[in-house]
Formats: sequence, C-alpha cells, structure tokens
Amino acid sequence: MTIDIKKCILEDSRKLQEISYETFSETFKHQNSSENMNAYLERAFNLKQLEKELSNISSQFFFVYFNNEVAGYLKVNTNDAQSEEMGDESLEIERVYIKSKFQKHGLGKYLLNKAIEIALECNKKKIWLGVWEKNENAIAFYKKMEFVHTGAHAFYMGDEKQTDFIMTKELELAGE
Repeated sequence: MTIDIKKCILEDSRKLQEISYETFSETFKHQNSSENMNAYLERAFNLKQLEKELSNISSQFFFVYFNNEVAGYLKVNTNDAQSEEMGDESLEIERVYIKSKFQKHGLGKYLLNKAIEIALECNKKKIWLGVWEKNENAIAFYKKMEFVHTGAHAFYMGDEKQTDFIMTKELELAGE
C-alpha cells in the first residue's frame, strides 16, 4: 500500500473536475434532490470556476494517491480566499473528499494532517472547516481529529439553504 500526495496545477483542472463531481455526488446525492445536486455541481465544479480557484495564490489543491490511483483531494484557503472572514491567523479546509472505494484507509486523516502541516508552515494559529450538519460521519471524524463545533453558516445546495457547522482546531506553533 502506497500513499502519495501531489499539489495540483492548472493543467490538472479536468482531473480535479472529475474527482470533484464523483466524490461530491457519492457523498451527498442520497440526501439531496437531483436538481439541486446538478445545479451545485455545475456552479462549483465547472472548468472556468476550478481554473479560477487553481490560479488563486491563497488556495491550494492536492490529490492523494492510493497505490498510484487518484483517491481523493484536499483544498485549503488562506487570507481572502477563505469562505468566511476568519482572519489572517486561520487556514480553511474548504474541501476534503475521498472516493468511497478508498475510504477507511486513513486517507482523510492523511489529508487533514497535510492541511495542518501547511497551516503550521504559514504560522496559522487555527484551522477550520464547514461541514453539513447532516453529515454525521464527517462530524464524528472531525471530532476525533480534535475539531470543535464553534459556529455555523449557510450553504446553498442549488436553491436549498442548508446549514454547515463550523468546526475549528487550535494549533500550537513552534516555540509557543
């Protein structure tokens, strides 16, 4: 079993689009209407949007490979790329998705640890994410990883307003 990580570049936009569609659909299609799913997928993961995000210097994407196959991805944001105003001392994990066939292999933890590593390299004091209030498996995972529920914000799935819990983890910077 080999696990590798690779930073995405602009030329990866099609591969990123494919895995974004696949993992988001696997995760949420059973709990949302097909109309709202399709509207969200088209808005969030069209090539123009993904290329814009890949070109933003305050955002980074990473593919995780399991035995040389793309198994999932991570997106982190700093500064004004964060989806909420959390300040300069924060890093957002905007997306962390693993294909269902690769779940239960520690890849989510691997990507979360990569995000923490990036946050520490950037001298961030906290890391945060939004997670749908009905995504109980993800919430339990984040709690296990020492994230704490600190708030909520609205998330639109097509025309349906949903609630994401904001979960935060305080980081200890070297020398503190």
